Amino acid sequence: MSLCEHCVTGVTHSGDPTGTWQEINGVKSYIATPSQDYPKDKVLLYLTDIFGPQLVNNRLLADDYAANGIKTVIPDIFHGDAAPADALKPGSNWDLMAWLKAHGSDTARPPIDKVIEGLKKDGVTVFGVVGYCFGARFAFDLAFEGIPKVVAIAHPSLVNVDADLQTYATKATAPLLINSCSVDPKFPLEAQIKADELFGEGKFVPGYKREHWEGCSHGFAVRGDISDLKVKAGKEGAFKASVEWMKRYL
Repeated sequence: MSLCEHCVTGVTHSGDPTGTWQEINGVKSYIATPSQDYPKDKVLLYLTDIFGPQLVNNRLLADDYAANGIKTVIPDIFHGDAAPADALKPGSNWDLMAWLKAHGSDTARPPIDKVIEGLKKDGVTVFGVVGYCFGARFAFDLAFEGIPKVVAIAHPSLVNVDADLQTYATKATAPLLINSCSVDPKFPLEAQIKADELFGEGKFVPGYKREHWEGCSHGFAVRGDISDLKVKAGKEGAFKASVEWMKRYL
């Protein structure tokens, strides 16, 4: 299974991130901390698309979670070698497939485990996970291992529709939110329907919800062009749904 060209489409957003870069157990991470009082034993792990925390869009979203009272940590799972923001520019000849060969699960998962270990040493006992695109793969893997208390994903790109959804339904205990959209080759309508069949109508006891955003395409929740009103509504709506999901279950 490989990523699609949709994973290198979208726009870079503008803004000034307010979080900080720190090393957690040897892993460079972006940390967004609420300005108000918040539970020190809880953290939201934000697992990114292929652009990593280096893409300002991801840092701005982390800041937004923090602004809603949720301390958020983005581990640099690509060891400083995330996809460049310039790859989003029209006409870019950046080689996605070559990059993927060097950035598989064997290299991206260890930093996540190190950050979790480091946060536990600092007193964190409860984890939520939000996974976008590439990051959704690891959100599922962590859920299979019983690590997060709650999971939210948006436009997943490396989730095997048959095997992974079934495994989640039978093995995971974390309530699951899926933010889906109308144009997504990696999680198309058939996959969305299958998820509803497996998890919906109370079948998945821990909790399940799927939001569907019309007029949006893969990547909308992070890299969507907010000059398009439908995409803006989808991006903002997916974020709001994710915040509410975390506040309900984390």
